[in-house]
Amino acid sequence: MSKGRGRNRMLGVGGQRKNLSRRELRGGRAQASGAAGDPVAEKKELLRKMRERAERRAASESDE
Repeated sequence: MSKGRGRNRMLGVGGQRKNLSRRELRGGRAQASGAAGDPVAEKKELLRKMRERAERRAASESDE
């Protein structure tokens, strides 16, 4: 630990650091109490919406 020999002997300036879990240190998401849904299900839903949108565009272009 530093003894505050720097500028005006201000020790610990900049706030406290958050204690990170091993999972967070490795790049995983923090555990929230039900805040986030299932990421796999969210991705499947997003892909389904994108496919539907592409099909609608293709159908509207073929009608013209």
